[in-house]
Amino acid sequence: MEPVPLGEGPIAPNPERFQVSAALDGGGACIARARHLAAEFLTRLRDEHGVPVSARALDLTQLVVSELVTNARKYAPGPVLLDLRVVGTAVEVAVWDSDPVLPVARTADPKRVGQHGLEIVMAVAEGFEARREPVGKRITARIALRDGKGGEG
Repeated sequence: MEPVPLGEGPIAPNPERFQVSAALDGGGACIARARHLAAEFLTRLRDEHGVPVSARALDLTQLVVSELVTNARKYAPGPVLLDLRVVGTAVEVAVWDSDPVLPVARTADPKRVGQHGLEIVMAVAEGFEARREPVGKRITARIALRDGKGGEG
């Protein structure tokens, strides 16, 4: 089943296939749009489909989306693709951009102003992957939908 944008039809009935995708133009409003899409997606999963989504998961997903889309917008010209999907007890946030250079997390430095986005994502995510694509790269982070170790609780 193809992903269906929110507001244009139901989310797929199989919880293992809940997903939404969006092409963002890379403009200034795309970060807010991406955060809104993530919040709406998880809220609909919880309210309409009974998928357990904690308030913490909702907040962390928006944070991760914001950081990854911000980085894509900052370092890669052109569009950004955002994919959100439920995998087991987690939500995967995947962001594609046109720059093939893989990001590298810098060592923690409380005196450094800015450039902490990847550190933040890696600190709150259950899993993280950066890989080159035939064009550009895809960064994927996995966030537990429920509080507790391994998404329990």
